[in-house]
Amino acid sequence: MNLCDAQSEVKLLLNKVKPSELHKLFNWIRTSDELDELLSDNRKVILRHISDELRAALPPDAMLPSESTAYCKMQQRSRPTVHVDSFLYDEDQVDSLCEEGAFSRSYCLTCGSYKTAPLDFISHSFSISELQFLFENVLPDLSGRLLVDVGSRLGAVLYGAHVFSSASQLVGVELSEEFVKLQNDIIRKYQLTDRIRVLHSDVCLQDALLQSADVLIMNNVFEFFMEPREQVRAWRFIMENFRKKGSLLVTVPSLQESLSTLQVSHTHTHTHTHTHTHTHTHTHTLSNIIFGYSEISGGQTLETRTSFKHVISEPLPVCVPQEALQPGWVEELPVDYNVYLDRDTDPDALRQIHLYRVI
Repeated sequence: MNLCDAQSEVKLLLNKVKPSELHKLFNWIRTSDELDELLSDNRKVILRHISDELRAALPPDAMLPSESTAYCKMQQRSRPTVHVDSFLYDEDQVDSLCEEGAFSRSYCLTCGSYKTAPLDFISHSFSISELQFLFENVLPDLSGRLLVDVGSRLGAVLYGAHVFSSASQLVGVELSEEFVKLQNDIIRKYQLTDRIRVLHSDVCLQDALLQSADVLIMNNVFEFFMEPREQVRAWRFIMENFRKKGSLLVTVPSLQESLSTLQVSHTHTHTHTHTHTHTHTHTHTLSNIIFGYSEISGGQTLETRTSFKHVISEPLPVCVPQEALQPGWVEELPVDYNVYLDRDTDPDALRQIHLYRVI
């Protein structure tokens, strides 16, 4: 049955339902576990099995003792932030952890009082629903393509790409030896070695890989794990090497949000006719350098505006000399976020996924 036939059948069925019962039917469609079970497929079952296995092998926050920089950066945020890995925990599982006392959704504003505020949760992995959305709704057919995941961590993108896409090569680049071992154990156990490999490496040593990549995935990859100077260095390396025209870049959050807090300094010398020489140093956010001549929106280049929708108002106090940062690197492509995957899908999380094309 094709889509048109299915739509006709649904309309016929709805016409047979008593008007007084329609709201009950719609509520059942929105909330019933039965429908999710009916629509579930073996691909999600595989990912859930992997998720269960990884969850049992990691602490509740799925972070390693070696990730001290990430811990510090989460503590420095304006609101307390905890890491909850979306690939390991859905909303029901988070609720269970909160009931058990392993997690809390709020923190006390004044010690000993009842005045509380919600904690911010952050994840460095996609949920299973987000992976399905990424490979079935955001990206095109990846047959014959090379996909690279920067900071592959637990390997969620690689496993998701294996079951939801036909990409011929899936490469994860991960700096942590412990996470590399964890991924390789899963890849071997679930017999995913035909298309997946994981490199224990700094992405800034992988120029040839980036130059060959057709798709690059970057999910919260630098902000929490590098100091600002290192972030600028890493972004510069990626911009210089991920240049194949038409290649696709997926980021969470948007490039504008990721780069707007990073400053670079640009120095130029101007000589007046009366032999007076002045040297001027200008400081720009890295976002403004990249989008120096155009702001990217919906697949079209627009004239530069003085502010971005997602710009953070207080740039980090770091200045790095501007070198080889060419504007007009990528254009943003439209993404249809109005899709239903399952009842656990977080629409706000989907809207954090942005797609760009190298121009």
